[in-house]
Amino acid sequence: MRNQSGLLSELLSKATRAVLVGTLLLTAACVTTTNAPEQNADLKKAEQTHISAGEGYLRRGDKDSARRHFSKALTYDVNSAGANNGIALVYQLEQEWSLAEEHFRRALRADPKFAQARNNYGLFLYSQQRYPEAIEQLRIAAEDVEYPNRHAALANMGITQLKMGQTDEAVRSLKQAVSIHYRLPAAHIELAEIYYTRREYALSRFHYGQYIKMVSRQSSRSLWLGIRLERVFGDKDKEASYSLALKNLYPYSEEYLQYKQSLKK
Repeated sequence: MRNQSGLLSELLSKATRAVLVGTLLLTAACVTTTNAPEQNADLKKAEQTHISAGEGYLRRGDKDSARRHFSKALTYDVNSAGANNGIALVYQLEQEWSLAEEHFRRALRADPKFAQARNNYGLFLYSQQRYPEAIEQLRIAAEDVEYPNRHAALANMGITQLKMGQTDEAVRSLKQAVSIHYRLPAAHIELAEIYYTRREYALSRFHYGQYIKMVSRQSSRSLWLGIRLERVFGDKDKEASYSLALKNLYPYSEEYLQYKQSLKK
């Protein structure tokens, strides 16, 4: 969300998919009862292999290869939660919003406890500015204490709550996120901004300090916050350093305009 913007050939047609599903059903009907469990296990293994491959290609930014593997997985099980989640991410990257949402919903119908799909769907809804719906999906994901990326769902929920003006709720979500997994720069910069607005400057500077330890390059937003914080604490050297970085890296940003306007006061 929160470098939370800087975080996939067409899917088989319905007609083609219907033929494939029908073929699979016909094949299963021809197999003896003794071999059916073994065949089902083999099909499930093949499905999972293609899902894993699709996820790997997705991480590398190869949308076409990812789509090919997710589509293949769907030929084994059209209701596969993992394959539908994966193909939804492909469509989201391609800004095919309706198709993305359709497949996120299919994934969650197939497996309502699929927390990763909940988190991904929540982020999709956030991108569509459907914040109340996003919070609901992220909340469900965050309530799953076994979900390995629970901290990410909490951080995403906190950022979304800020969009809704729910600052106190956002602070609770963000603080819980960093208590579970400390290395969350997006959560730290949001907390730093909140505490600065509340004039809790020591807390703001603490979270800002954690943020800059975790990123290789600051954003225009964080540099502007750093300038304002160092003005409060009177560190002229750091203020000058952040000001120069803001000017050199982001000369056309809104934050640099705000900085220049602040010099006239």
